Amino acid sequence: MMTDVVESSGSLARPGRTDGTAPTGAAAARTGTGTGTGTDDSAAAERIVAIRERIDEIDRTLIALWQERAALSQEVGATRMASGGTRLVLSREREILERFRQALGADGTQLALLLLRAGRGPL
Repeated sequence: MMTDVVESSGSLARPGRTDGTAPTGAAAARTGTGTGTGTDDSAAAERIVAIRERIDEIDRTLIALWQERAALSQEVGATRMASGGTRLVLSREREILERFRQALGADGTQLALLLLRAGRGPL
């Protein structure tokens, strides 16, 4: 297993290299430098770059949706409390938890808990 080490100068040094420089050529491709794809096959590297670009697009969309959802949830809570209602509705939270659990399993439950906390704050 390769481990990155940060030297006292703050630069990144790879094990096996004493001069603090990054590997080049095929070694760079394998270690994640250069193209950062982990391969020295140019066709595979191009495909990996394209896939990663799409992943980055999805990540940006997820972040924007997360922020929108949190803002909407906060608005619901503020509206409910301004009208004399409770801070949160546990039955609604249970519905959301169950929906995510059914769709994504145990990880879905954890994701739903994070979403709920982002919208209402910690309990």
